[in-house]
Amino acid sequence: QLRLVESGGGLVQTGGSLRLPCVTSGFSLDDYNIGWFRQYPGQVREAVSCLSSNGGSVDSVTGRFTISRDYAKNTVYLQMHSLKPEDTALYFCARSSGHGCSMDIAEYDIWGQGTQVTVSS
Repeated sequence: QLRLVESGGGLVQTGGSLRLPCVTSGFSLDDYNIGWFRQYPGQVREAVSCLSSNGGSVDSVTGRFTISRDYAKNTVYLQMHSLKPEDTALYFCARSSGHGCSMDIAEYDIWGQGTQVTVSS
């Protein structure tokens, strides 16, 4: 079964850190890119980071967020540091095919259910 399941969200103070796992099943991380997105209430999802099948990455939140993967656990992680109140959002991971990362949500076909991150000021 093709699935992506996010977790790790929660309430954190400004300046804190969180690590969000995206556990995948039913496909290989060697064959697909994995992207992280976030969504503010009433707005469209925006790209945060992407890890391509060949190991390259693209980040829209440079310097604070990093993406990595653990093949043994079929998991892609979004590590977030120095969190700010404006990082408060629902975070999703998703899968895309094709060569290299895309920050276009239309390129992603399978999505997780999301995990809420709330940063208090």
